[in-house]
Amino acid sequence: MSLNVVILAAGKGTRMHSELPKVIHSLANKPLLQHVLETSQRLNPETTTIITGYKTDLVKKSITNHNISWCLQEKQLGTGHAVLQSTSHLSADKTLILYGDVPLIDALDLQQLLNKVDEGLAILTCNKTKPEGYGRIVRHKEEIIKIVEEKDCNKEEKKITEINTGIIACNTKNLIAWLGQITNNNSQNEYYLTDIVEFAVKDGLPVHSQLAQKEISVFGVNSKEDLAEIERGLQMSKAKLLMSQGVTLLDPSRIDIRGELKCGTDVTIDVGCIFEGSVTLGANVHLKPYCVLKDCEIKDGTIVEAYSHIDSSIVGSSSRIGPYARLRPGTSLANNVHIGNFVEIKNSSVNQGSKINHLSYIGDSEIGQNVNIGAGTITCNYDGVKKHKTIIEDNVFIGSSSQLIAPVIVGKGATIGAGSTITKNAPEDQLTLSRSQQKTIFGWHKPEKK
Repeated sequence: MSLNVVILAAGKGTRMHSELPKVIHSLANKPLLQHVLETSQRLNPETTTIITGYKTDLVKKSITNHNISWCLQEKQLGTGHAVLQSTSHLSADKTLILYGDVPLIDALDLQQLLNKVDEGLAILTCNKTKPEGYGRIVRHKEEIIKIVEEKDCNKEEKKITEINTGIIACNTKNLIAWLGQITNNNSQNEYYLTDIVEFAVKDGLPVHSQLAQKEISVFGVNSKEDLAEIERGLQMSKAKLLMSQGVTLLDPSRIDIRGELKCGTDVTIDVGCIFEGSVTLGANVHLKPYCVLKDCEIKDGTIVEAYSHIDSSIVGSSSRIGPYARLRPGTSLANNVHIGNFVEIKNSSVNQGSKINHLSYIGDSEIGQNVNIGAGTITCNYDGVKKHKTIIEDNVFIGSSSQLIAPVIVGKGATIGAGSTITKNAPEDQLTLSRSQQKTIFGWHKPEKK
């Protein structure tokens, strides 16, 4: 049967104490709503509709998915009223109702929920030891007869530990009919979506339930405290998965994976490392503390020392990076390359066996094999208008505190004397330097304060 997905995302989220809509706050570097969308797309829906209200434009801009219908709930009059706004978009046989602030919903739970829908409806529930704040599932002889919101619960109903997650799957035709019957006769004066349960019972249609397998999967974010809690929960689950695959994490509670991380055998990750985008670590890679890696590949046997940043780069095998190194987009390092402390490389290739160990900037450059670049070397690649290339061929030695004014070529086996400013091509196998003559002024005295 075909499927509609409706996602409620209209609220501001007052308890977030933010001007941003709640559903675009970030979890693992993606908006809460984006997480829900990506999970729902695994169900292959025919239509996807998002109900917005507060700062709709910001919500739309935050989402990367296509083929989405948007509906505006101008006044937030309850969940039933929100879903009512979407009825013109509901062309499929079944409808699944999700929430933009429940980001870790499990696709398997949802599929099992959908499998239970016939002419009636199915509700995703969860057992909580502390159910305060949630609507309660009320049963009679094991059959669901209604859902009572927390503020409308009597003393006996408040003792119930099976709670409503808010996630409902329903026959679309019946859903539309029931939405038209909802009233706001309750303590909140709101139109509750949960009232459709009683309508189904009155119509003699089955109300099924599916128990969520993990409590975190139905955790709703209402505050910054909630956001922090679910972030740690998500990161811990990612950490456990890595360790089950053989990765050594020196402290599983101090790792942040904000994208996709693939690891080979015998990888070791020290505390405080952050991964963004798509990152691949080869076998025997060792990351020291507080490294930040984004959209990069680190090949076998490489060590990345502490506080290094690697972005959109490739690092070859058996290399050593850092500490405090920065590899910017477009950097490609071959095998057995050493990049040391406070070295920045951008849009450059460095070939096998070369070393740039101290306090240097290499931009828009091609570095050959077995090159040694001394401390404080700068490739001056920008003239204020255009970027220019520096080429340093194999077996070159660059003395400390040199400036290479691009475009320039340093030929094979050349040596650049320390402190030189190179503005012309340096020939192969020769010493090239540029220095002003050293002078000593005899009889000179330092100025004195009067």
